[in-house]
Amino acid sequence: MLVHGAVRLGDPDHGPGLAWTTGHLFLLAGVLQFALILPAQHRLTGPARGAARLGAGAATLLGPAGTPAVAAQATIDLAVGFRAADRPETARLFEEIRSHPGVLPAVYTVGPTLFYVGLVWLLVHLAVQRRVSPWRPVMVVLGTATSAVSLDLLPLGALSFTAALLPRALP
Repeated sequence: MLVHGAVRLGDPDHGPGLAWTTGHLFLLAGVLQFALILPAQHRLTGPARGAARLGAGAATLLGPAGTPAVAAQATIDLAVGFRAADRPETARLFEEIRSHPGVLPAVYTVGPTLFYVGLVWLLVHLAVQRRVSPWRPVMVVLGTATSAVSLDLLPLGALSFTAALLPRALP
């Protein structure tokens, strides 16, 4: 996410080309790493019982359920970048893709939200158990909100995610 944001800032056109492709390949690689991060964090919840176990399990299912949606966004961006000759054609291709029934909620609204909700929920669960610091879920919310405000803030959002998920932050 950090490399994607930095490459994006270095590309004033934000259009198809080498910078677009490079940034989105790094974004896709970063998103796919959450397939490892989320189960590892779930293991930190330890032997919970009852509602606590159910909550941790639900959070761990939500995150990976939303991960393919975020990965699909990056993949669609890559495909559009390969097909489009310029920024207006990029916009036209995105509109064409988003016009298909179900694509908007699955890939751009509901699907990605599952990822972020699952990640925050799991970190809140770990913070309640005192297995991670309580500021870690706050950093994920801050990173998510920062990135949602403007794609130009992706590097800042990435740094917030990094602070929340640093391996040494986990017991």
